[in-house]
Amino acid sequence: MPDPLHATAGELAAETILDALADGRRVVVETELLGSTHEVTLRHDGETYYCDTPTTLHKHDSRAEMRQCIEKRGYAGSPE
Repeated sequence: MPDPLHATAGELAAETILDALADGRRVVVETELLGSTHEVTLRHDGETYYCDTPTTLHKHDSRAEMRQCIEKRGYAGSPE
């Protein structure tokens, strides 16, 4: 299994995160949630995209849905 890609929220563009997921890598994003810092793990099993937060597991059926989640929650920064 490839090493996970670590980033802080807003550090990477959504496309970079999605490309890493497509390559089989997990992406660990450090972000603030409810006033403290937490890690969120993004992953793709070949069919479903997952967004593991400290409180919820989000599942997405497509790259477009995952992009929407990444952008909505502020895990990605502006496109490069």
